[in-house]
Amino acid sequence: MTGCLAILGPGALGLSAAQWAAECGLDVRLLGRDLAHARHGLEEVERRWKLALERGTLSPEVHGQARTRIQVASFGPKAMEDVSIFLEALPEDPAVKAPALAEAARWGAANLLMLSGTSALPIAGLAEAAQIPGRLLGFHLFLPVPRMAVVEVTVPPGTTPDLLARAQTLGLVLRKRVVVVRDQPGFAAARMALAQGLEAIRLLDAGVASADDLDALMTLGYGHPTGPLELSDRVGLDLRLRIAEGLFQGSGDARFEPPALLRQLVARGETGRKAGKGFYIWDPDGRRL
Repeated sequence: MTGCLAILGPGALGLSAAQWAAECGLDVRLLGRDLAHARHGLEEVERRWKLALERGTLSPEVHGQARTRIQVASFGPKAMEDVSIFLEALPEDPAVKAPALAEAARWGAANLLMLSGTSALPIAGLAEAAQIPGRLLGFHLFLPVPRMAVVEVTVPPGTTPDLLARAQTLGLVLRKRVVVVRDQPGFAAARMALAQGLEAIRLLDAGVASADDLDALMTLGYGHPTGPLELSDRVGLDLRLRIAEGLFQGSGDARFEPPALLRQLVARGETGRKAGKGFYIWDPDGRRL
């Protein structure tokens, strides 16, 4: 692929995507609200690479090449020069995402491939709010991006075959199985995972079993790599709550009504791994205690 992949948002998704894209041979421009913000993100990527080198899961050769492929910049017109693909990786809030997408479209090339990393927000609605109908696709990468082998490409009505083909090519370059889904609130993956996670929370709140035992039923009984409550902690309980609220309000489907326990944990700031506490206790390095 030619040109540069710009990733806006040096948070969990943006950093993981930037790290893996560079390892896959793409030139990456990591964009922050200012240069210091972007540089701080690159420092975190370097920390992850250092750990991978120590564990032997990353070769010095791949690291050396990948490190030269990441640049950092403040999001603005100059940072969008020579960018062929733009991936928005901002928080799950349309009020944050839409203005950034509008600016990227204004500053970028006319043929810029525009992608949103949202895991649940309707793409057509984001595109309309950003006034870029027909130009935006969903590109839902799963965390951690280097380990998860699939990407969910979400296609709203009116998407041209060429646009979809370019997104699919990017997914293949990132060594992912590309699953194309129709645009709808929550897409496919988030709806399936959320329904299971919310039911597990209800069972926990009802005292049916402990969090560890409920997760064990799914990991040991059904072969899931992670139980629904641990996965909720890893995703972030605040994000789980926002997605559930959006789906419940949009559909009225009782499956997605947020349980009281989820609301209580988020209100207390116990949002999962990033906060050190949720359904489980987590150490500063993100390991479950």
